[in-house]
Amino acid sequence: MRLTTKGRFAVTAMIDLALRCSEGPVSLAGISDRQKISLSYLEQLFGKLRRYGLVESVRGPGGGYCLARPTSEMTVTDIIRAVDEPLDATQCGGRENCRDDERCMTHELWSTLNDKMYEFLSSVTLAELVNQQLQKTGGQVAVVHDARRNRPRARAKAVALES
Repeated sequence: MRLTTKGRFAVTAMIDLALRCSEGPVSLAGISDRQKISLSYLEQLFGKLRRYGLVESVRGPGGGYCLARPTSEMTVTDIIRAVDEPLDATQCGGRENCRDDERCMTHELWSTLNDKMYEFLSSVTLAELVNQQLQKTGGQVAVVHDARRNRPRARAKAVALES
């Protein structure tokens, strides 16, 4: 499966936005700070999310981003597609030319995995992900981190700040 950082960060940022958008527009700088995702990277992602109709931008002081649709109407697949991430486990990208312009022996296996992956991610809504976060925190808005970004130095610094 080839789900890249772009797709993961887009989903994480959308969860953060959904957790906070009831209070008004959410700034990308705030999401960047909470989720430890570069602001310039978020600007690229949110441009695509806006063009796809998942978020709306609000200009001016106090501006930021709001959700364009209810969280129950947005799936993980919608978010990943919006940022141009292919959900494809095949080597050939579905063109069936894996090996010297012929289908490889495992093409059906990877193609079936694509179908199952798409089916699963299409069944998970942003509302479900938000509710999972709220359940974990007893209804409090929590910071959602990408596990790969929890490096030892960052953890030590976070522990020091909490003390």
